[in-house]
Amino acid sequence: MNSLRQLPQFHSDILLQEWKKLQLLLNKTSERVLLDGKQLELSEVVAVARYHSSTGFDPQAYENLGGSLESLRSRLGDGEVIYGVNTGFGGTADVRNKHTQQLQRVLIRELHYGILSPGSRDPKIPQNASSALYRFDLSNEQLVESVHLPETWTRAAILIRLNSLLKGCSAVRTGTVDRMLDLLLADIIPIIPLRGTISASGDLSPLSYIGGAIQGKPSIRVHSKSGEVYADMAFARAGLNPVTLEAKEGLAIVNGTAISTAAAALALHDAHILAILSQIITAMSVEALAGTVESFDPFFSECRAHPGQIDAAKNIRSFLQGSQLVQINDGAGATLRQDRYSIRTAPQWIGPVLEDLLLAHQQVSIECNSATDNPLIEPGGKVLHGGNFQAKAVTAAMEKTRQGIQSLGRMQFSQCVEIINPATSFGLPPNLVAEDPSTSYIFKGTDICIAALQAELGFLSNPVNHVQTAELGNQSLNSLALISARYTHMSNDILSQIAATHLLALCQALDLRAMKIQFFEMFRPEFESILDRQYLARVTRVTDIDLQNTKDQLSEKLWLQLQKSFNSTVSMDARDRFPAISQSLRDTLLDDSTIHMLLEPLKAMENFCASLSSSLHDSWCLFRDAYISHGDASLLLGRAAKTMYGFVRRDLGIPLLCTNRLTTPAVEQNGYSGDESKVIGEAPTVGSYNATVYRALRDGTMTEVIMHILEEVKGQWSTE
Repeated sequence: MNSLRQLPQFHSDILLQEWKKLQLLLNKTSERVLLDGKQLELSEVVAVARYHSSTGFDPQAYENLGGSLESLRSRLGDGEVIYGVNTGFGGTADVRNKHTQQLQRVLIRELHYGILSPGSRDPKIPQNASSALYRFDLSNEQLVESVHLPETWTRAAILIRLNSLLKGCSAVRTGTVDRMLDLLLADIIPIIPLRGTISASGDLSPLSYIGGAIQGKPSIRVHSKSGEVYADMAFARAGLNPVTLEAKEGLAIVNGTAISTAAAALALHDAHILAILSQIITAMSVEALAGTVESFDPFFSECRAHPGQIDAAKNIRSFLQGSQLVQINDGAGATLRQDRYSIRTAPQWIGPVLEDLLLAHQQVSIECNSATDNPLIEPGGKVLHGGNFQAKAVTAAMEKTRQGIQSLGRMQFSQCVEIINPATSFGLPPNLVAEDPSTSYIFKGTDICIAALQAELGFLSNPVNHVQTAELGNQSLNSLALISARYTHMSNDILSQIAATHLLALCQALDLRAMKIQFFEMFRPEFESILDRQYLARVTRVTDIDLQNTKDQLSEKLWLQLQKSFNSTVSMDARDRFPAISQSLRDTLLDDSTIHMLLEPLKAMENFCASLSSSLHDSWCLFRDAYISHGDASLLLGRAAKTMYGFVRRDLGIPLLCTNRLTTPAVEQNGYSGDESKVIGEAPTVGSYNATVYRALRDGTMTEVIMHILEEVKGQWSTE
């Protein structure tokens, strides 16, 4: 009965496929999400839930409803016992009931047990003056998460429940599904408690609020165009008539996995984006750490052909195309012959996550197009009692997704701390400071921040398997799918904070790397001039040598030593650093066998080192200040880093961070006067810049940038 298309082999392909469909729905007003019970895609769920895309029923959909409805009526007329229609529910299914309509109303009503914030029609708590003395902090609802589902989750749940009912296995009338559709079309969205479902016999209680809403119940609150009101008021204002549920319709609405599946679909969509961002961040980390592309050579994937590893390696290699910061590592100079694990094994680390996300996508997609209530009525009219409401498939999808999110966070954590730490950053200053390290510690807190975030992410990755037997012992197995999906959303949010924090640090690192490279390009002629004037012109050389070749060889040796010393002295302030760098060249000069090592060369060496130290100091300080003001690393960056760096620096307006840009603005001498105009300029912190990047990721602004990068490299794949 399902007709979902075959999923692509690679994660990046399914994401691009979904992205293009989402763009089509958002950019073409004529495009609608048509439900037929068979082909609902995750991109369509996202479009309706988050962007209010238009939706309706496929013309053939109504034909699916009539058969099961007639079969139910016929069997009831024959006196057949059908669970939840003329019996009790769950552990009291042995009870028989002839009042089928009343039974459905009772079912819906008794499932409204969740905790919500107080409404105007709710019972009031008597107040007295002393009660405030004993109030919990958590009684202030602004300090804790909302107690109701996000509106987007509820919109998605209505859409998925409609699609499920349209399969024609549930014996509901066209008028009932029409009224459910009206909730979306008229923007009347029930307010549903966040907690209270174990996702065993489906999400009974949460779905009951949808069932209560279409009945226009005065006890059910809804989001509406005019704000938060009650369902009866919203229906009256919209000119809609409530429905009266008939036999099995209440059960058909509440006995299903739509709430869990809705939350899972939206969480999975976000996780897909974060997985691509993690690959972009990895490519940027390779550049920031002066790594090599060797780790992403196709031969590794030929030898170990896991699809996820192939996908990740090919993406990262493409993201690095054009970079002038990556190195060819031959192990010279007693350096590490290979990159550290955080970037070298990234394809092998990311790959299984991508494969898990693909499987999760398949599981959630199937669930979106499944009949998940009980009993179900087959086309031949037979009523079958079973357990399609058990949402373990959704739980499995979310557990894989959440654990994958933790893995991506752990990788980014390792990359970020290696960039901040001068012992592992291959020449970047401690704490990524642009000025003297003894007076600036700009990114030191970032190291602590991401440690805290990753610790929490690790906790959240634990499986949600704390199953409790419920409902008179009847629900002895319960999937806890909505709980798992909720924690997956939380994990996505924490990984978004890690990624935002890491991105800000990466842009800083790339600027510092570019600053050094551009300084070397600028200073090399000055270095040659000092070497000629202060040393080569004052020494006596051994006869019978190629003078120019000898000079070139010495110059190159000294320059390489200078660069090496530049990396090894990053923890020193400028006043101490450049004398140390200059002194480090002495051994190279003393080892020069082409000169007569007499008094004159020794004096020349001292003059050279002193002149070089002074010139390095002055030139570096001037160049550094100029770069901080208007430097740009773009020309040195690979394809992905160039785009992301430009987004952070230009679109978000976040500069290279230095002490002056984080100095607390001056206020009147006696403190803040209450006049905002007295505060000079903005008052940014590293945290406020992290938050800017985080918001850009969460509000979708960065998603367009991420997908543009992916589309660009995948387009290149197709031409190779």
